[in-house]
Amino acid sequence: MSASLNVGLVGYKFMGKAHSHAYQSVGRFFNLDLPPVMKAVCGRNAEAVQEFAQQWGWESTETDWRKLVTRDDIDLIDIGSPGSTHAEIAIAAAEAGKHVYCEKPLANSLDDCKRMLAAVKKSGVKNMINFNYRKTPAMALAKKMIDAGEIGEVRHVRCTYLQDWLVDPEFPMNWRMRKETAGAGAHGDLGAHSVDLARFLAGDISQVVGDMKTFITERPAEGSSSGLTGTAGEGTEPVTVDDCSLFLARFASGALGSFEATRLAPGRKNFNRIEVNGSKGTLAWCFEDLNVLQYYSTADSHQGFKQIIATEGDHPYMDAWWPPGHMLGYDHTFVNAVADMLRAIAADKNPSPCFLAGARCVAVLDAVERSVQSSKWEDVEVIEA
Repeated sequence: MSASLNVGLVGYKFMGKAHSHAYQSVGRFFNLDLPPVMKAVCGRNAEAVQEFAQQWGWESTETDWRKLVTRDDIDLIDIGSPGSTHAEIAIAAAEAGKHVYCEKPLANSLDDCKRMLAAVKKSGVKNMINFNYRKTPAMALAKKMIDAGEIGEVRHVRCTYLQDWLVDPEFPMNWRMRKETAGAGAHGDLGAHSVDLARFLAGDISQVVGDMKTFITERPAEGSSSGLTGTAGEGTEPVTVDDCSLFLARFASGALGSFEATRLAPGRKNFNRIEVNGSKGTLAWCFEDLNVLQYYSTADSHQGFKQIIATEGDHPYMDAWWPPGHMLGYDHTFVNAVADMLRAIAADKNPSPCFLAGARCVAVLDAVERSVQSSKWEDVEVIEA
């Protein structure tokens, strides 16, 4: 392997910006044996992708991902396009011998996840899914504390992911509200992050029961859109995904969980919160205050929650960043994730979380959708390593 890793990125909008920023920054903060080279970015609009490449420092552009994945000068394919495209691109990349880094959810269907998993297993390429909230120092610290037994036996997991960007019924359509491109609405978009954090901290989920609803069933047709903004075109279009999802979960460990995801919660911008209650204490975290981990221990002589500012040099990732008390933000989670990936590839190890974690997350989401249809508890399909 060369002394660097040539990256080809598919997608140049919201996630394209976040990933590009990560590749630009990661080598400046982390000591890497295999630094990234921003070799090519791919998008269907030739003029727009060329402008993006110039702004973000990509050496070249493509308008067809098929050409990108077969280029001899590309070592890793980064997939930042909608979920409906993930399986086809990832499988082709694996067959071409490229490592694969993929946005969440891994795919829009469990069958596609299985095909992606089979492809990377067969080719032996390294693979990673971007569950970036794992990469906050606070969440990584929570994982260490739970594994060390600091809150005892995990009994309850409580997840809420609330946004409000679709509250206005006049907000126009975009790909996130079409089942053929997004797969699901709040359930797959936001719920995937909650399920992954819960699995990260408390282990596998075995059974679920839930409900989903679309409150705003029709919206103005899409004119143009970027990220979570857009302008309306002419006419209207039916919304074919959920606005909200709620479900209960039984963990393999015996713990119980509750999950709520919505994009119709006025005032909540990115309220991604998880609380884990154990026999000896509680840990709680919310992305809207991402540097803070709340910790309660039943052993403390003075009862009450302790606020841990997760910016100390011995907290996960912080040795690469700023002095204690100097906060990190959303963009840093992507840099931390890319650093983990590059270090793992350099060490000839699979990064974490890998496609297996992504497939197991989708298995939970799939079971919830089956539960909505059956109106009963459903088993989560076991995806073998």
